Amino acid sequence: MTSRFFTQGDSSSESSSSDGEELYSDPEAEAKSQDESEEESEEEEEGSESSDDDDKTGVNKFLRDQESSEESEDEDKVTVVKSAKDKRLEELEGVVKLIDNARKINDWSSISTEFDKLNRQVVKLAEKEKLPKIYVKTIAELEDFMNETIAMQKVTTKKLNATNARGLNAMKQKIKRNNRDYAGEIDKYRADKDEYMMEEEEEEVQPVEKTKKPKIQYTDGIDVGDDEGFATVGRGGKALQYTAESILKHLRSIIESRGKKNTDRAEQIRIMERLLEVATTPYQTIRVLLTLISTRFDLTTSTSTNYMSQEQWKMAEHEYSKLLGMLEDNRNMVVVEQAEEWEDDEKPPQPATGELLKIPGSIVSIAERLDDELTRSLQHIDPHTGEYIERLSDEQALYSNILRGLIYIEDLQKNDKLETPQDGANRMVMRRLEHIYFKPSQVVTILEETAWKSIPSQLDSKITPRDGPKDIATLVQLLSTYLFIHSTDIIRARAYLCQVYYFALHDQYYRARDMLLMSHMQETISNFNINTQILFNRTLVQVGLCAFRANLVYESQNTLQDICGSGRQKELLAQGVMIQRYSQVTPEQEKLERQRQLPFHMHINLELLECVYLTCSMLLEVPLLAQTGSSPDIKKRVISKTYRRLLEFHERQIFTGPPENTRDHVMQASRALAAGEWKKAADYINSIKIWDLMADSDKIKQMLSEQIQEEGLRTYLFTYAPFYDTLSVATLASVFDLTERKVAAIVSKMIAHEELAAALDQVNSAIIFRKGVELSRLQSLALTLSDKASGLIEANERTLEQRTQGTANAFERQGGQGGRGGRGGRGGRGGQRGDRGGSRARGGQQFGGGALGGAIKA
Repeated sequence: MTSRFFTQGDSSSESSSSDGEELYSDPEAEAKSQDESEEESEEEEEGSESSDDDDKTGVNKFLRDQESSEESEDEDKVTVVKSAKDKRLEELEGVVKLIDNARKINDWSSISTEFDKLNRQVVKLAEKEKLPKIYVKTIAELEDFMNETIAMQKVTTKKLNATNARGLNAMKQKIKRNNRDYAGEIDKYRADKDEYMMEEEEEEVQPVEKTKKPKIQYTDGIDVGDDEGFATVGRGGKALQYTAESILKHLRSIIESRGKKNTDRAEQIRIMERLLEVATTPYQTIRVLLTLISTRFDLTTSTSTNYMSQEQWKMAEHEYSKLLGMLEDNRNMVVVEQAEEWEDDEKPPQPATGELLKIPGSIVSIAERLDDELTRSLQHIDPHTGEYIERLSDEQALYSNILRGLIYIEDLQKNDKLETPQDGANRMVMRRLEHIYFKPSQVVTILEETAWKSIPSQLDSKITPRDGPKDIATLVQLLSTYLFIHSTDIIRARAYLCQVYYFALHDQYYRARDMLLMSHMQETISNFNINTQILFNRTLVQVGLCAFRANLVYESQNTLQDICGSGRQKELLAQGVMIQRYSQVTPEQEKLERQRQLPFHMHINLELLECVYLTCSMLLEVPLLAQTGSSPDIKKRVISKTYRRLLEFHERQIFTGPPENTRDHVMQASRALAAGEWKKAADYINSIKIWDLMADSDKIKQMLSEQIQEEGLRTYLFTYAPFYDTLSVATLASVFDLTERKVAAIVSKMIAHEELAAALDQVNSAIIFRKGVELSRLQSLALTLSDKASGLIEANERTLEQRTQGTANAFERQGGQGGRGGRGGRGGRGGQRGDRGGSRARGGQQFGGGALGGAIKA
């Protein structure tokens, strides 16, 4: 017992002493102690196994051979204990092998992925060990292989696919940045590859002291509230220094982090604002401005709102103006889309004398994005507040920058070496045209004058010269003609529609109508995108309103019929979203629909549009209703179904009070006009307050009164012609307050169009009505009944033909003979009357139903 007790005590003391030794032992002692402990554990295991074998007796003794064979197999599997360093080296070699395999099949996508993994592993190794030579060999060979591939791609016709091409471009940038840090080792390897790989690597393990660096560093003697005592700290805890030499490196890191998650774009903007302050050369300033403006646009996607804030937008607009100024002052530098990016962050490019330095970027895209962001903000701001007016005032600065950017693009096109594409100038001209086509000429004149004043006097445009004609119609004509010549498809169509819209807005109806008809765009508009279709609808509506102002009622109603008759004016003009109860619109479609909405200042007044449409329909429909009511033999036609529906609803009302809205005014005027009370109808129409929104409202009201007088005369003649033999022209002139010459002209026109069966006696100044075959009330109803019956028979036969699908025996009775035989006479209804038993062959009384019954049974 005592020996057992002291044995346990010795083991504990040994363990404690070993623990103490571990605290002060060096790595060699640790390795030695580990080997001794492994040997002791192996001896103990062998001893236990032998003791187990000795204990076996009986049957177990005879099964020893099988167990020992299994044990021998287990003994063959030697467990190798590897250090962390060896494991990392093996992982590194595995990645290098994968890169070699990918090189054999020219798989640059896999090479790019494995190269990133290789660099991550080397970072772990380089913290404690020396740089592995296999890594130096790999990156040197990769650089050589990349150069060979690029040279091969320039001369061969077989190009890489899209995935490999992207991988090759990515590797080109990665290898240049990466190999720059290991240039010395790579030179040693290339000098003598075999000797470099044969040298033994000296293993020097240096203890790494981990010290926590303070996040904020400040100097003594400076108050804590003073920002000058602080330094911006990066991820590694090192203070970031913004100098002119480090600008390109900072820009490189910011560009690489674009699009990644958890990127603080606001911090990046602050960094670039600091870089802009320390920039010393025009090249650095241009590079920083291009990146800064793009990052401001990226800030919109990370915010909860769907549009750019006014503060950020104004700063981006100011930086865009500054960028254009830098490019105008430094003509040896140009910003073009097809330029290659400069890779060396240590030194800026030094172009030769007389050569242009191409900087990658797009002046056109920035202007378009500024325009889109302004439009998007106007969509979301309440138009009835002062904020909307304040935001709308930024359009002047944007228009000036668009004009200035267009002048810069024109200057680039003058240089044949740049080969600037025409698309950029087309897009800038189109943006400029879209800002002026819907505005009155007085507003556009102010916009143009202010824009030219803000542009340096030495700059001038070839498309629209500074000293050119000041007429806005000429300006629109110049811009549209330029796009007709140099653009295609959508831009040309939009320019054409903008010009038609401008002419219609400024009361040039015939010119706008002729252009719209000659384009045949109404036949092909469905092939264009939705925004162009919206512009076409707006142009069509504006042409209709122009026709109304020109006293062309029929043309106005005919033009507005497609838009106003559908009941979807808001959607078709992009002035609102109508969510119906049972609509199948998905949330994505609804979102796109809201994004297409026009800002409030571009809206066409829908109440005015409805008022014009209903007034024109009234002036056409009321005489037509009177004509068809007095002459039943005339085929009824409907000009406006919307107006007819509203009129029927109004007539079904038991009590009608005074008119409250536009529709009530038009409906009550229609009833008064139908009753011959033209003065009352004119008072109802002229009392509509919406007419005050139109230019020359007094002229419009006077024109409407004259139209109501004339249509009232036509309605009176249609209604009461059957009750007159002769009618004095002087009497009609006094009743409708018209001149006798005007009454005679209207009656002559009705007689010429065969609308009125009468003759005009110019000697006696009277109208002589011809009496035709007058139908009684019963005869009129009989004719109506016969028309409806014939229509029902035709519909029945069409239904039967669709049901039977042209079957040959469709008109035969079941069990009988013959067919319908026509409508005349009872004998023609087919079949022999004595053959009725055929349909009762199954017993009982059955009804075959004739041809229709047979078709239904089929």
